[in-house]
Amino acid sequence: MIKSISHFFTAPAASSHSLAQKLSILVASFITMLVVSSISFWLKSSFQPLILVASIGASIMLVFVLPNSPVSQPYALLTGHVISAAVGVSCAYLPFEIYINASLCIVACTFAMFLLDCIHPPAGATAMMPVIVGAEAVGGYSYIVFPVLINMLILVALGIIFHRWWLAQEYPSRKLPDKDPLHQHDDLSPLARLGIDKTDLAESLKEFNAFLNVTDKDLVEIYGMAQQKAYTRRFGEIRCLDIMSKDVKTVTPDTELEEAWALLRLHKEKLLPVVDEHRNVIGIISLVDFLKRAGLKHYDGFAERLVRFIKHDPKLTRSGTTDKPKKVSQIMATPAFTVNQHDLIATLVPVLSDKGLHHIPVTNDNNQVVGIVTQSDLIAALYTGAMNA
Repeated sequence: MIKSISHFFTAPAASSHSLAQKLSILVASFITMLVVSSISFWLKSSFQPLILVASIGASIMLVFVLPNSPVSQPYALLTGHVISAAVGVSCAYLPFEIYINASLCIVACTFAMFLLDCIHPPAGATAMMPVIVGAEAVGGYSYIVFPVLINMLILVALGIIFHRWWLAQEYPSRKLPDKDPLHQHDDLSPLARLGIDKTDLAESLKEFNAFLNVTDKDLVEIYGMAQQKAYTRRFGEIRCLDIMSKDVKTVTPDTELEEAWALLRLHKEKLLPVVDEHRNVIGIISLVDFLKRAGLKHYDGFAERLVRFIKHDPKLTRSGTTDKPKKVSQIMATPAFTVNQHDLIATLVPVLSDKGLHHIPVTNDNNQVVGIVTQSDLIAALYTGAMNA
């Protein structure tokens, strides 16, 4: 008997937030509540009895603790509260006892949120408040606009600001892309073609027959992370150090463009790391950087335009001027995306497949370049690992 009920008193899994994240969330929550209260007090009119809706406390917790949850998104938050406030005031005017009004209220606002697909649990408290204290005590139907809508609009605005510039988290949560966002065509990205898609998710959730407190984008990301861990377990701990090319050709910011171009052509490379005097990677220069800056908008005169751009010979330019870039620092891409030599190659798969990168500089723990990993290196490692598995 004791064992059968012990799970009711078992603590749930610990929060995945670090101590620093928890402190940041506390600060953001405090400031948000302070700003919402202050602005609402400033906007309060003489006939308005309330400046705050009590359920905003729960909404703040959802926005900052569970920002990826479907119930925390701006549409669900704003629509859920507004429709529930309207239902609550309407039910408060019904000529029944409070227990009847309360029962009708909670059913009606839940039905409305189901209908509008805007489930936001704290909105249930917003609906109940007029029923408990009376419609006149909350200002009648003006309760919908103030304090409910005003409170929630301020919360959403501050939630977006804090997540973007303080908590460094995505809010609102973006949906799964319907096409490859990098190459702008109708196909999904390479990994997405082999993984789960929206149809798979929709059918699985329908069979699961429950409301999940994560978005479809979160599910796909978790699935991708699990795939990487499964690959590591299956094929062993092959690291970037094991597959990278160690004879790396580099340039400095002051290297002449003509010299950098010659290195790319001589070694048949597509990318050169740009390093400082300590061999720290500060950027990259690739064939694409040359082609983008050479003014190659038309196919006519392609070779001539590229030569004019690289050599900076006044005789080769149409205008006779030499005000075009001459140094690597003027056209290099920065900051450079790099990986550590001890990173598992499983982490390279989404980077090289979906981010459009073909070559990635490899650094040591001091950010000094020690090699380069290419798509060919990764394919060879995956093939070898599959053959030996």
